[in-house]
Amino acid sequence: MLMTLNTTQRIWAVPAVLGQAAALGELHAGLRAQLRPGDCLVYLGNYMGHGQAVAETVDELLRFRAELKDIQVTHLRGAQEEMWVKLLEIQWAMRPIETFQWMMAHGVEATLRDYGGDPSHAQAKFHAGVVVTTRWTTELRENFQAHPGHYEFLHSLASAAPTSDGKLLFVSAGIDPGLPLEKQNDAFWWNAAGFEAMAAPFEDFAFVIRGFDANHGGINIGPYTISIDAASDVGGPLQATCFDLEGAVLARLPA
Repeated sequence: MLMTLNTTQRIWAVPAVLGQAAALGELHAGLRAQLRPGDCLVYLGNYMGHGQAVAETVDELLRFRAELKDIQVTHLRGAQEEMWVKLLEIQWAMRPIETFQWMMAHGVEATLRDYGGDPSHAQAKFHAGVVVTTRWTTELRENFQAHPGHYEFLHSLASAAPTSDGKLLFVSAGIDPGLPLEKQNDAFWWNAAGFEAMAAPFEDFAFVIRGFDANHGGINIGPYTISIDAASDVGGPLQATCFDLEGAVLARLPA
């Protein structure tokens, strides 16, 4: 699902949060003073995973969205949210043990623990078969749904956000330059190499802007791409970037 940003003023973009609820709260305090009617605020996915306050991070996202007026707020899906969805239905995976181990190695353990799961119990469930594993994932889902608004938030996330004038495209982490926008599917989460190899504009967009760099290469502005992940590792720092309608950087917060 694409979500068009109805741009009339500026666009504030927030990169991967990764369970840093306190840092997100501080960033929101700064944004509250900067946002003005007509602005767009787009979060580029990866709210979950890695950090120690995943559920609190989602609570903060929901709280801040509820208090904003005259601001279009859009949340994209990242790899962490995609993996969490897959974990909640892992009983149908071809190789659940290998899939689970890969997810744990890529940050999902923090999300699992924060929603009441214990990774040490998982492999025994998988060995016991689909019925036992389904009971385990059902319990996880119920724990998740016990947090007001979290289930609805997860299932409302957009895959990417083009601006209404067609000049900018906001994505979580990657893109496949060889596929049209409507056929990108999971390239938005997994195809970082495609994003980094872009040697020409993607379709008619001036810039493709992403919010997560797994290699932590810092903020980078290229001829056709912009990476706004300022984090030196999964612990931050967390910095929002403000763009004009042409893709020029107007400000960063904190400066």
